[in-house]
Amino acid sequence: MALHGRAVAAALDDTDPLRAFRHRFVVAPDNLIYLDGNSLGRLPRDTPARLEDVVWNQWGERLIRGWSEGWMELPRTIGDRLGESLLGAAPGQVAVADSTTVCFYKLAGAALAAAGPGRSEIVADVDNFPTDRYVLESLAAERGLTIRWIEADPYSGPTVDEVAAVVSERTALVTFSQVSYRSAYIVPTREISALAHDAGAMALWDLSHSAGAIPISLDGDGVDLAVGCTYKYLNGGPGAPAFLYVRSEHQERLRQPIWGWLGRRDPFAMEPGYVPGEGISAMLSGTPPVLGLTAAAVGIDLVIEAGIEAIRSKSSSLTGYAIELIDGALAPLGCSVGSPRAATLRGSHVALVHPDARELSRRLIAGGVIVDFRTPDVIRLGLSPLTTRFTDVFDGVDRVRRLLS
Repeated sequence: MALHGRAVAAALDDTDPLRAFRHRFVVAPDNLIYLDGNSLGRLPRDTPARLEDVVWNQWGERLIRGWSEGWMELPRTIGDRLGESLLGAAPGQVAVADSTTVCFYKLAGAALAAAGPGRSEIVADVDNFPTDRYVLESLAAERGLTIRWIEADPYSGPTVDEVAAVVSERTALVTFSQVSYRSAYIVPTREISALAHDAGAMALWDLSHSAGAIPISLDGDGVDLAVGCTYKYLNGGPGAPAFLYVRSEHQERLRQPIWGWLGRRDPFAMEPGYVPGEGISAMLSGTPPVLGLTAAAVGIDLVIEAGIEAIRSKSSSLTGYAIELIDGALAPLGCSVGSPRAATLRGSHVALVHPDARELSRRLIAGGVIVDFRTPDVIRLGLSPLTTRFTDVFDGVDRVRRLLS
């Protein structure tokens, strides 16, 4: 990789409309090249002060009074802000709570319980994120259902045609990740949701690798149900609470399986028997994690401030640039690209494929280039548009080149 190549990357950084946002995050002066924002986003600089305010001024001084001074409403107020600004969801359809696994279990369980007689099949793909697959396997085993696994191309898929080939009058639920955690392929959300509806089934989407990285239109795409996390591109912090979306027209009839006190109508009445709350509140279960919600709100607000269209534009440029570097510098050394080449089909990470990806990942991390490995042969380069520079991409790929050389 010629020296002038890095100069080109530096020029791209200089003209980046989002370049000022990098300074809104904590970046340690250790020359670390961080290409794993699709696993854990960087810490926003405002997060510690916001948490300190909650700890000292709210928890420390207001104590239990904080629950009646805004804490109890956080899952819905933050949910509405996230939904309206980044998910294409009108108010009253998104709540921030629990983990992605718990949210996925709630919504998948609710959809299966509402399915009509004779609907005994779930449609999913073998390369979906493991927690989604495991939850589906547990529900299928518990209820005597069959999972129709689609074996799509691991570097793309599943396609509309592959889904159309397996949905039927027996289908109860169709569920995929909107962006593949391995390849970054963007699954056609609107078209597959329509296929599910035509078959009389519901569609559930995992947005963990798309929220905060690509424009999303849950209402416009006819999505029934969705879940996602806030600690990747939304920069909510390790273990930050997840979110769930339930289309308004389904809220009255769907009943999630974890009947906790805060999902009950008038929870402080402490009455016997479970009566679901109204709207999205019925999808809640336990006490809101106030500190986690506070941190998540900071990250969400930063993404909203930057604007999802600007974020998407830079994401496409960053990932396209990474692919150009891989083709030019790493392909002769046995590497290939395991992500879609069309920007319209690609999320915000790039799958770098190499036969010895596991060992190569270990050596990169030991040398200060943070990536992650996905079995059997993928190194994911997670390019978070608010914090990743073009020079980071150049330096990361150059480090791979030097290791392989």
